[in-house]
Amino acid sequence: MSGKILDSTIGALNTSLNLRQMNETLISGNIANADTPGYKSKTIDFESKLKEVLGVPAIEGGELSPVATHPGHAGFKDTDPVDPEIIDDPNGVEALDGNTVDRSAEMAKMVENQLLYNANVEMLRKKLGMLRYGITEGGGSH
Repeated sequence: MSGKILDSTIGALNTSLNLRQMNETLISGNIANADTPGYKSKTIDFESKLKEVLGVPAIEGGELSPVATHPGHAGFKDTDPVDPEIIDDPNGVEALDGNTVDRSAEMAKMVENQLLYNANVEMLRKKLGMLRYGITEGGGSH
């Protein structure tokens, strides 16, 4: 036995929360540098990185590739640590001073990221609540 009582859903939510937190820091940095000449807006490919870390299958030629969902499976991926690649945002439009930060777009990204972070926290809270129920009330005879 591996000694882990936490399932892959909790690991996935943890990974997602970590990526959302990194994204928040990145967006805040972009906003802080909105008036810095030559600054290039930064981004991470959040969805692709999350899929990669979680081992979500890629669709190749219309067919799903197999997924390792258990530590005993070949190619199984644990969810920690997360180290996404930070790149210059390819959608950035360069201003006269060379800056590519669109403050309005960054603020919208921040709001979206915060909403998704909060949703992840709520899902994690419910998952841990079910685990606690199973251990304390639902796991034994009364």
